[in-house]
Amino acid sequence: MSQAVNDDMSARMTLRRMPFEYVQQADAHWNKNQPEFSQIVNSASMAMPYLEPYLIRTMRKARPDITDPQLQEALDNYVFQEAQHYQQHRKYNDSISAEYDCAKAIEERLAEDYKKLERDKSLRFNLAYAEGFESMALALGHMLIEDRDYLFGDADATVASLVLWHFIEEIEHKNVAFDVYEHLHGSYFWRMVGLVYASVHIFWRTGQGYRALLREDGLWNNLKSRKRHTRVLLRIFRQIIPRWLRIWKPGYHPSQVADPQWALDWAAIYARDPLQSSQLDTTRFKESRPIPLST
Repeated sequence: MSQAVNDDMSARMTLRRMPFEYVQQADAHWNKNQPEFSQIVNSASMAMPYLEPYLIRTMRKARPDITDPQLQEALDNYVFQEAQHYQQHRKYNDSISAEYDCAKAIEERLAEDYKKLERDKSLRFNLAYAEGFESMALALGHMLIEDRDYLFGDADATVASLVLWHFIEEIEHKNVAFDVYEHLHGSYFWRMVGLVYASVHIFWRTGQGYRALLREDGLWNNLKSRKRHTRVLLRIFRQIIPRWLRIWKPGYHPSQVADPQWALDWAAIYARDPLQSSQLDTTRFKESRPIPLST
């Protein structure tokens, strides 16, 4: 039943409106040391204005069938957070779309994918997809926070702060999609179908997107760039795969995954000053706690 209510961080989901400011037509290589990772993130960001409204619509369709008022409240808070995510990513994505001719085709493909899922699949399937995405997002969030210095060190403060804020909130609402799915369906088989489908679909489309972006950069056929790209992907998947595999345990629940202290420290910074939390000092990511630029 709804463990979301009993999990401290999930019960304390904070409804934030982040004060990010994006420079239009900024350099898409927001991490100069990691242009390939920059484009991986940019490609993933381009999915958010299509993926997250789809998740919101799916959860709202399920809401009338939920009999637990506390789970309904958690769902409403989840919807608020996800809406903030895709709105912020859409604003950031405008700078990518202004710079790259391939961006329109990437976004049109994503929009069609999620229209087709809603049109052709059952609510059970879409809830399983939502839960699969959220379980994977929890694994990604832990990986990004743990490896923040390698992936985001010395990068543009706004983009790094945007990505990390997004995944801190994925950690905050980690229980909700799982609990909604379990409350209404509870089939282990279909939960695994959703996990595999969502994982394959998102990595497949992200891969298509970043390859197109890197081709337009003239980097895709560059040997040094390809080596950097392979190195960063291997590093990411080495960390994600063990976390992804634990989701397969029949008794798995996201509340079993302890929240990283760095995420809790970030939330404390936001509570003091939202502006500081939107501009982290990426030169100090080796430290055990987040440090705002103004500190």
